[in-house]
Amino acid sequence: MNDLTYDRFLGGRLALWQPRKGYRAGVDPVLLAATVPDGVTSVLDLGCGVGAAGLCVAARLGVAVTGLEMQEGYADLARRNAVETALPFEVVEGDLTRMPASLRARQFDHVIANPPYFRRDASVAADDPAREAAMGEGAPLEAWVTAAARRVRDRGSVTFIQRAERLPELLGLFDRFLGSVQVLPLVPRAGRDSQLVLIRGRKGGRAAFRLHAGVQIHQRAAHADDSPDYTTTIHAVLHDAAALPFP
Repeated sequence: MNDLTYDRFLGGRLALWQPRKGYRAGVDPVLLAATVPDGVTSVLDLGCGVGAAGLCVAARLGVAVTGLEMQEGYADLARRNAVETALPFEVVEGDLTRMPASLRARQFDHVIANPPYFRRDASVAADDPAREAAMGEGAPLEAWVTAAARRVRDRGSVTFIQRAERLPELLGLFDRFLGSVQVLPLVPRAGRDSQLVLIRGRKGGRAAFRLHAGVQIHQRAAHADDSPDYTTTIHAVLHDAAALPFP
């Protein structure tokens, strides 16, 4: 990948190389990273891309993070970003459905994932092959949840970010492979339906399901100009590296 941009995250605390075209990390992986709880010592980022979520975790908590990425170009950029940021982020190239041996032998305190959002039996594929691989579902959600559940230690936790329309499927999978399932809706603006959700499960957990009040992303009721207009909570996450804990 030669046509790159150098983009800043966490209020400039983190800067990453990513392709100008194709899949580009935005707000979603930063929000996902902000949910990783204090006290963990190891984190696995499934489908890490250029390393946005995993490096945000490493920057905020200073813990060791391992990223698994299937696309060679994105894995190379993730390694470059890890070296240039001097953060404890290891990148393993491979497919989560055929987990590399180096990962099969390990378990982690917490696993995060931002799986492709769109089922291609109900949507149109992207023209760019790299963007399609990141946004269009290849491996089913069950493969993602299975991989996460196998790699997380007993009593460890797993957090995904996904479109709200996929929540029914995810609830069944998290209940099947994990436990103590919680959902935190992300609401774009007051009075709007949730478009994204954060879902967490704990390996071996037995607590009752919890559906939390939604976290609002933007302050104004409608988009008025080019300003981001984030709420105080989300601004703190995106610009001050604050946590976004499950209640």
